[in-house]
This record gives sequence, structure tokens and C-alpha cells, in this order.
Amino acid sequence: MFTNNFDPVAFELFSLGIRWYSLAYIFGIIFGWIYCKKILIKNYKIQNLFEDYITYLIIGLIIGGRLGYVIFYNLIYFLNNPIEIFMIWNGGMSFHGGLIGIIFSTYLFSKKNNEDIYIFLDLIAITAPIGIFLGRISNFINGELVGKVTNYNWGVFFPNYDDKLRHPSQLYEAFLEGIILFILMNLIFFNKNYKVGKCSVMFLILYGCFRIASEFFREPDIHIGYLFGNVSMGIFLSAIMVLVGFIIYFNRNDEDKSQDY
Repeated sequence: MFTNNFDPVAFELFSLGIRWYSLAYIFGIIFGWIYCKKILIKNYKIQNLFEDYITYLIIGLIIGGRLGYVIFYNLIYFLNNPIEIFMIWNGGMSFHGGLIGIIFSTYLFSKKNNEDIYIFLDLIAITAPIGIFLGRISNFINGELVGKVTNYNWGVFFPNYDDKLRHPSQLYEAFLEGIILFILMNLIFFNKNYKVGKCSVMFLILYGCFRIASEFFREPDIHIGYLFGNVSMGIFLSAIMVLVGFIIYFNRNDEDKSQDY
């Protein structure tokens, strides 16, 4: 049994507290960018375009992640306190909202540059688990998104939440959505018969399945609870991801083509 007494502030810079969660976003983008540039992308044109694409990616991630949290998780509160929508430093980002924001910004970028949207979505699908892993670790450090009560020896006390022993669900998610998903995405991409778009589609399906599995060990958001039965908002949105992934997969079977990255 372990007691989580971590400080969510990593360090202070000129009296400004730099939080682990902020660092997770920053380093997730940096590591993903390096991995794409040094390992994944061999095509000179895509290399050059990727530099500009990062700006679209960051904007889509931040705006989508914040609006997703506002709409999916706390709409009534933010309608009554609209100014707080812009206070991102107070916390509140949604993975599913960020995903929608990235897809939308990637569509705009791809259309502007007359490139296949799946080229860039594939690259993000392969590297996103890096940022997800760091994000879930920072969730654990922050003592947020805690797991359900458990009697298992590997349970964790989150004293800033309550005095009950709980599943370290953040670590389960870091393992499944971060490490395992990263390995699977790379195995798919580096297959010699790889077809463009496959990683994008498989990311939707695999992440959705892993998130659903993890949600069964995670305490639902207090202000939302379960939507119905044991279905949380995370399970509901992830189920939609899986469904959309399968629909795209079967519709793209006849359109698959090779692509030089």
C-alpha cells in the first residue's frame, strides 16, 4: 500500500508554479515531434510540412481539449460562469475533446496543403501514446481521476481525495493507453505491408477499448456520476470512438493505398 503525497507543482519559476500536468503536455509534444522527425518521417515534403503542422496540432489540442471538457463534463457550470472557460490553468481538459480538435485542425491543414489527412493523423496516432502516458502519470501525481475503492495490496491512498484505499487507475491507463498502445501502433506502422490510414483507425479502436477497460476501475466524476447503469461519460465517449473506428475501417478497406512517409 502506498500513500500519494506528491506535490502537483514540479518547481517554481519566478514565483510561478510549474505543474507536472503542464510539463506532460509540453514534453509529450516535444518527444512526439522528435520521434516523428527522426524515426517516422522519411519523405522530404512531409518533413517540411510537419514543422507547420505542429502549430495546427497544438491549437486544435488545446481548444478541443478545453471545449470538450466544458461540453462533455461541466456544461451547466460553465454556462453560468463563462469567463472560467478561458481559465485553463485551473484544470479541466478532455481527451476526447482534444482528439476532435486535432482531427479538425488536421483536416484544415491537409486541405490547405492538398495532402491526405490520414498521413498526419497516422503520425499523431503513433506518437500520441507518449503524451498520454505522461499525462496519466501526472494525473497520478496530482491525485486526480482516482480509482474505485479496493482491498488489494497495490491500492493507493489519495489523502487529498479521501482516506480510502483505491485502485491506481491512472497507472493502469498509463500502461494500457501509453506503453501498450505505443508498442501496438509502432508494430502496425512498421509492417512492410502498411497502408496509409491504418494507424489512425486502429488508434480509435484500441484506445477506445483500453479506455473502456480502465474506466471500470476508475471513480466516475462526482458531478456527473454514471450516465446509466455502470456507464460513465468516459466509457460512453470511448464506445463512440470504437464504433467510428470500425465504420471507417470497413469503409476504407477498398481505398487502402501505400504511402511514402
